[in-house]
Amino acid sequence: MSLKNTQPGSLSQDVKVGGGAGVLNGGSVLVTGGTGSFGQKFVETVLQRYKPRRLIILSRDELKQYEMQQVFDPAKYDCLRYFLGDVRDKNRLYRAFYGVDVVVHAAALKQVPAAEYNPFEVVQTNIIGTQNVIDAAIDNGVQKVIALSTDKAVNPVNLYGATKLCLEKLVVAANSYAGGRTRFSVVRYGNVVGSRGSVVPVFLKQKKTGTLTVTDERMSRFWITLEQGVSFVLNCIENMQGGEVFVPKIPSMRIMDLAQTVCPHCEIRFIGVRPGEKLHELLISKDEARNVVDCGDFFVVKPSFPFWMSKIEQQGQPVPEEWEYASNTNEQWLEKGQLQKLINQFSQHS
Repeated sequence: MSLKNTQPGSLSQDVKVGGGAGVLNGGSVLVTGGTGSFGQKFVETVLQRYKPRRLIILSRDELKQYEMQQVFDPAKYDCLRYFLGDVRDKNRLYRAFYGVDVVVHAAALKQVPAAEYNPFEVVQTNIIGTQNVIDAAIDNGVQKVIALSTDKAVNPVNLYGATKLCLEKLVVAANSYAGGRTRFSVVRYGNVVGSRGSVVPVFLKQKKTGTLTVTDERMSRFWITLEQGVSFVLNCIENMQGGEVFVPKIPSMRIMDLAQTVCPHCEIRFIGVRPGEKLHELLISKDEARNVVDCGDFFVVKPSFPFWMSKIEQQGQPVPEEWEYASNTNEQWLEKGQLQKLINQFSQHS
């Protein structure tokens, strides 16, 4: 399992994908939130690399499902299934999960300001919806469930991050009462380059006005591409034993470097940190470090229960006590040249 960086701070697409084909080839795979940025790239990648018996896109937006069908020709990809549904609706999940082997849980409400203003809506989707996914998966005999989390779940200061922390706890604990029939794990990573809600499309739009708005010049973030995120999830499906929180080693970027790369001659207007935002993000906190092993290209946060064992953790090395993985002290950084390549790639595909 690997998330390779050919040099410090680079974002290579050279990502190994191994024996997970046993589940994904000939199996039935479902992705919740399947019409989102991650879901669409996940579907594209699975269709390129594997031959699933069924690949089910579960989402609540009929227009986005229609648009996906224009991209992925049903005549060519007869394994695709489109299920209208919401993770809040447990009965619908029970129907959708029937005969499914692998579930990738990507559905979430994730806009931080919207979450602060509409807190219980986010709770219903991100927390109650996750428990619905867990219950439906266990009762339908799903083999593997992997859920997507975020760096904002680590020492959260906003509701979105708090709900993702709850998601992680629910998913890890689900292994305790699944009786080994269904295995649950989590993938936690940082900001996705160019995804909906990312700062990149905002800056590109603002570039036309000659003024970019920056919250705080000190701000830093972890960054990962959609391609890397999907490949890492596929690797984790292959290797998961159940109970792990997988954290890839990814570079950081400075918000000012990004702004100056997008438009070197634009005026920068500072607007202050928004409600629920941090200056820097954490992917692993000091308090988690005692349960973390370094597996080379990624970290694994082990469950805190002493009886939990995993082949992956046995292959890794414990990290130092009170070590943390923070965006501002990261060893890998995206320089302006690398940022420019990423921006160019995003512009070509948007």
